[in-house]
Amino acid sequence: MKKLYIFLSVIFLYTPGWAETFIFPKTDPFMGRYQEQISFGIGQGFDTGWLIPPPTRPVPFYIGTFTYSQPTTFFRIPARRSINLSETLGLGKKYDWDWKDYTIPIIYLSEDIALFRYNKIYGAVGAGVGLQAQENERLGSKLLFQFKITFGYNFNERWATELFIQHFSNANTAEENHSYAFYGIGFTRNY
Repeated sequence: MKKLYIFLSVIFLYTPGWAETFIFPKTDPFMGRYQEQISFGIGQGFDTGWLIPPPTRPVPFYIGTFTYSQPTTFFRIPARRSINLSETLGLGKKYDWDWKDYTIPIIYLSEDIALFRYNKIYGAVGAGVGLQAQENERLGSKLLFQFKITFGYNFNERWATELFIQHFSNANTAEENHSYAFYGIGFTRNY
């Protein structure tokens, strides 16, 4: 029975047209025919959490991000390479943390890989590495690693909106590693 499931899965995934439409699209869902993209995103912070299962404890902690991207591929899968400038903003205390202490700028490089596309909707995963301006007792390192899950909608060839779940941590390169986690929305423009 297990062999039958594997055989049917392979046939289903490699049926002409199906994989190109839903999984690993051949056309770039991020930028289409354009070569550059700028975006702005804002997010609500959550106390500790990985992407799956998603974090569930909202805190008075926010992020704003400005991003410049260019198209690329990852093993022939459409992708985008980006430089990101972020600012976190803490506004109070919750869950034994004073979030005002974590108002810190972050700069990081990232790459998002398109996993599926259906009409104007797409999904992607991403990873990045960067620096925060200062160490703190929540993340005991300036070095940060970023992971992201994105769902986007293309209004037209130039404009899109994206919902995201984003996670920052130091990947246990320091003693303290309580992470930052955000749910957010962003808007992109291609040119």
